[in-house]
This record gives sequence, C-alpha cells and structure tokens, in this order.
Amino acid sequence: MKVWVIAESKLMAQKASELRRVSLELVAKATAFGDTELVDVRGPERYVAAPAVDALAKKAEADKPDLVLVGSTPSGRDLAASLAARLGWAYAGDCVDVRPGEGSVEVARTMYAGKVRATMRLSLPAVVAVRPNAFPLPKTPPTDFQAQTVAAEMVPQKLQFVRFEPTKEAKAGVPLAEARVIVSGGRGLRGPENWKLVEELAAALGAALGASRAVTDAGWRPNEEQVGQTGKTVAPDLYIAVGISGAIQHLAGMTQSKTIVAINKDPDADIFKVADYGVVADAFAFVPALTAEVKKAKAAA
Repeated sequence: MKVWVIAESKLMAQKASELRRVSLELVAKATAFGDTELVDVRGPERYVAAPAVDALAKKAEADKPDLVLVGSTPSGRDLAASLAARLGWAYAGDCVDVRPGEGSVEVARTMYAGKVRATMRLSLPAVVAVRPNAFPLPKTPPTDFQAQTVAAEMVPQKLQFVRFEPTKEAKAGVPLAEARVIVSGGRGLRGPENWKLVEELAAALGAALGASRAVTDAGWRPNEEQVGQTGKTVAPDLYIAVGISGAIQHLAGMTQSKTIVAINKDPDADIFKVADYGVVADAFAFVPALTAEVKKAKAAA
C-alpha cells in the first residue's frame, strides 16, 4: 500500500522537527502500512484551499497513492474533504483509528458525543482525516524522512475572496490540541474577572489554557480555547477541570486524557464520573492553594 501523509507545519517551516504533532503521529502510524511519503504543500504564505487542492490532485493523479492521511485540524479537514471530492475518492473525516485491509481501509469514528464508536470500510483509493492524539507518538519521533514538496500556484482569478481581514493574532505557546498539560475553566468561575485563577495555575504547571463551551459562548474566553464536541479534542497527559460540570459535549473532547483531575464544589457533577482524581471544594479557595504548592514544589526541585 502506498500512503501519503500531508504535512502541516506550525510556522510554515520546512524542518520535520517543526511539524505539528499530528503529522508526526500519522507518519509513525503509516510506516506500518507500507510505502509512506510525507507531502508538503508550498507556495501561499497562508493555507488557501483552491491552490493546495489543485497541486495535490495533480500529483495524486500522477503518483496514484492508495491512501492519503491528513490531520483533522481546521485546515486539514477542509483540505481532505476538498481533495477527496476533486479526485472522486472515498473519504472519512474525524477518525480515531485507521487499519489497512485488502484493497480497502477500515476506519473508526466516534459518534453521538463519543457514546458510539462506528467502524467503516472504505474502498481504495481514499482520503482520511485523523484526529490529533488518536495515535501515540513514539518516544523517538520519526525523523528519517524527507518531505516531497508540492508547489501550489496562487492564481488570483481562481480565488473567490471578496474581503480579507486578519484575525487577532493567536497567543504564543503550545497549541491546545498538542499540549501535554491543560488547565480548563468552566462556568463555576462565575466571570472572566476570575480567570486569573486558571491562568496562574496553568503558568505554574507550564500548561495550555482550555475552556468549556459555556465560557466561550459567554465571551469570557476566545473560541480557540474551547474543548469539546464543537471545539478541540484533546488527549494530554494531565487535564485539570476547574468549575466544569461535565456536560456530555465537553466530555467528548477530553475523556482521552491520560489523567483527569476535577475540581468542583458540587459532589454530583458529571465531571467526577470520568475523573481519575476528584476534589470537592470551592475553586476560589482550593485553586490558589494548589498553585502555591506547585510553585513551592518547583522551587525545591
């Protein structure tokens, strides 16, 4: 089986060490399938679907890969679906597992907020978008590969933009979907003015910030920090939920975390059903004390 992995870099960089974690996960997984090639689209300063799909479709028609794997990121989902439609190939998105078969590929997807795991078999050739953190990354990530560069040509008449305005620049730090430690806050924090409790704990732990949908819908935090079915799916080594009740939509985005710590004053909160460690306490009293202890432990180390 000939497999392509579409590379996605953090800063449009060409070094393998600067690829997004999901691209390295897919390369590590795909090497067990057969002949694997990493394909990197270059040209536009920022991702634009039309030229990227044009370039990849032409190369796919020439090289004829059996399977194309793409990280299920915002850009990756757009690219994967568009490429499959252009080529007329089978497509599956937001998958959590991929297994090769004889002339086919078997994929698994979660449905109904993670309550059901569906298995589908796709005839080859196919394009599959895979969730970040679906596959474990080896302790020594694969580095002995060279990305094939595909030049994407920007043709102005093909673009349909009426107006383009840059969005607010994302803050520096580890992307939420790739973070190994995450501290998330929910409605139990009562208002954006109290978010400093979460920020201070996250800073002490070197963690990324997350939030529930109720928080982002209320405008307390940016949408890029939302964890859940309609936000980011994460699987860190440690996930700390502060003042989050545990709605099924939120649980669908974080239950793959290795260790879950829940802090909530309601002992019946649903978040405790999935937590490895539960703290029934007022976050306004407990979190500052926890932050102080973390700082003390790090200073003594």
